[in-house]
Parts: sequence; structure tokens; C-alpha cells
Amino acid sequence: MNYFDHEKLDVYQAAIDLVTLINSVVENLPRGRAYLADQLQRAGTSVPLNIAEGAGEFSSNEKIRFYRMARRSATECAGIFDICQRLNIIDERNYSKSRELLMRIVAMLTKMAKTFNKI
Repeated sequence: MNYFDHEKLDVYQAAIDLVTLINSVVENLPRGRAYLADQLQRAGTSVPLNIAEGAGEFSSNEKIRFYRMARRSATECAGIFDICQRLNIIDERNYSKSRELLMRIVAMLTKMAKTFNKI
């Protein structure tokens, strides 16, 4: 089976796990929190999409740009999860899981951007 470049990246697979986690969190948000659900889904979906776009680029500068955008979206997700936690609308298990996943994703994207910056 053939794969796209982005599908081989651990960070992409982690980002897909993030989207799955976000989906389950959003399904359990209370009524009246659609603004948080929408923002979280948009930011979360942006992470793997920007990783995929970056992996498909030939230019190192363009790769870096997309990986940095993915990183910013991941940190935005972290902020939204913090808000959900402070409002007591996310269970502790999902909050902890989201933080672990996001810290891992951000670390990988930071390393990738720095690596391509040296090329």
C-alpha cells in the first residue's frame, strides 16, 4: 500500500488522535457551549491539515510555515481545554489526556520546524 508523506509522520498520527479526542469531548459538552465546541473543532482539525500541507511542500520555508501554523493551532486547543477545565465541563481524564497529547504534538512540531530551519 502506498502512503502520503504526512501519513508516515508520528506527529500526524498524534494529531489524528487529537481530533478523535476532541470529537468525544465535544459530544459531551453541555448545551450552550457551542462556541467552545466550534472553536475546539476548528483548531483541532487545523493541526493535522497543516501537518499534511507542510509534508507535501518541497520548500523548507513552506514546510516550516505549515508546521508552525499546526503548532499554533495545537496551543490554541490547549487554551480551549484549559477553559473547559476551569468551567468544569470536561472530565479530568480527558483533560489530562488532551494535555499529554498536545504537549507531545507541540514538541514534535517545534523540533520539525527547527530541523527544517537548518536545511
